[in-house]
Amino acid sequence: MAKYNITEKKEKDAAYRALVNPKLMDELERRINDIIIVQKKFRDKSYSAKQLAEDLNTNTRYISAVVNVRFHMNYTSYVNKFRIQEAMSMLVDKRYQELNMEEISDLVGFYAAFFRLNGVTPRDYRKTRVATLPSQEGKPKKRGRKTGSKNKPKAVTREG
Repeated sequence: MAKYNITEKKEKDAAYRALVNPKLMDELERRINDIIIVQKKFRDKSYSAKQLAEDLNTNTRYISAVVNVRFHMNYTSYVNKFRIQEAMSMLVDKRYQELNMEEISDLVGFYAAFFRLNGVTPRDYRKTRVATLPSQEGKPKKRGRKTGSKNKPKAVTREG
């Protein structure tokens, strides 16, 4: 007899998912990616599945079906994935080092989602990632002639 009663997680079988024509699903997948990724709508914190459905002249059930079937997640997780990827890039990019976590959070529209996905806060992510990057401040600048330079040192002559 098994010590624990562990059952496999059953995937919900939403009937509307099967009703979406595969060609329509392909088209919606392409258009969703275009709007969310290419047009960078993931940056807009208020851009909802409802707004996406309106922009695509469809309904939220179809959006939900496509995102669930093609991306294996819900709409919020799908959008947060791109927000977090962008935030992770910004956290280690020297151009954004002066920004605090709240400013980066505002730029990409997340905070709690970052922690849920990575198990670490954005601040801790930055600390650990920046610590592993080679430092540019402590290194002395290279001085001297470049190899193949036309400016040769002058010959030293002794005058007696």
